[in-house]
Amino acid sequence: MTYQATRRALLRTAGLGVAGLPLLAARPSWAQSSGKVHKIALSNSYIGNKWRLEMENVFKAALLMEPFKSQVQGSVFNSGNDVSKQSQQFSNLIAEEVDAICIDAASPTALNGIIHQATSRGILVICFDSGVTAPSAIKVNISQFDLGKGWAEWIVKQINGQGNVIMVTGVAGTQVDLDRNKGADSVWAQHPGIKVVNRFTGMWDSSTAERNTAAVLPSLPKIDAIWCQGGTDGALKAFISANRPLPPTAGECENGFRKMMLGIGGHQVTGYSSGSPPYLSLMALELARRILEGSYPKRDINVPNVFLSNADLKLGVNVFTDQPDSFFDDFTAGGPTSPVDICAAAAVSASACPDKLYINLPPV
Repeated sequence: MTYQATRRALLRTAGLGVAGLPLLAARPSWAQSSGKVHKIALSNSYIGNKWRLEMENVFKAALLMEPFKSQVQGSVFNSGNDVSKQSQQFSNLIAEEVDAICIDAASPTALNGIIHQATSRGILVICFDSGVTAPSAIKVNISQFDLGKGWAEWIVKQINGQGNVIMVTGVAGTQVDLDRNKGADSVWAQHPGIKVVNRFTGMWDSSTAERNTAAVLPSLPKIDAIWCQGGTDGALKAFISANRPLPPTAGECENGFRKMMLGIGGHQVTGYSSGSPPYLSLMALELARRILEGSYPKRDINVPNVFLSNADLKLGVNVFTDQPDSFFDDFTAGGPTSPVDICAAAAVSASACPDKLYINLPPV
């Protein structure tokens, strides 16, 4: 069973933050549910960048739309990337006897004990984005290793296997950061002509990436390519401020990065854009609801990576002139047959969409 929305309202709502109500002409088939309202919580570790904000916003917006409006009592918790605080929040949720917890974790291993406590008491735990190794947790994610590897392989082709590369990494200690770095390093190891002259964190944040890139640039030789986990537009802005040419850049889905790929604003970069979509939280939410309803098996979901080059970008579809540079353009996959289709207002301001919502889990 899938739930539908259209993208007709995308351009109308992008950047406006206007709340709307889902247009339901008749009682839909999904309303024939068990009749129980499921308590589903979102446990998020890190809230220090636009991606996490969008991820939470679409989750909150979905709770205002069907089928979740009728079937889910939702809640959202942030722990400030503090493992102890996230563990305590988990304990509180266990005590409240929630039905399911969707978690973007602060650590791949440190929460395994509390996750085991939750699942042993019958609470469904679904991790997404920054994953965990707890065997009882269901996983919803892209392959972060393949993402880092794909960026690196593109760079190798762009510079013919020879040159200086900088790596702008993510939040240290998270499984996402570890896996992406390992993916890139597996490629560099096969190409001795590639020299990683510096690697430093950008914290998946545009301003942090810009500041840290600016700090190291004066000491670096000519840079032939940038590999960037997040804050890609910030790293490029540091190059512009330093009057350095923009090298081929493999990075995330920031609006500013994609605008530069189109030459908007006077600076052009050859780029390769992909990332963890913020809508992973929606896939985790829908998976939890479906499992609790008994209409979907308890199993991991692998979400495909989507890499976009300059020729793949289209204004108003996957890059936006009316959104800030730090906005992540992959808040939606677009189209009724895609994994998720949700309006821009949901990502911008956690507003319900005027049209329906598509969340398409893989067929059983």
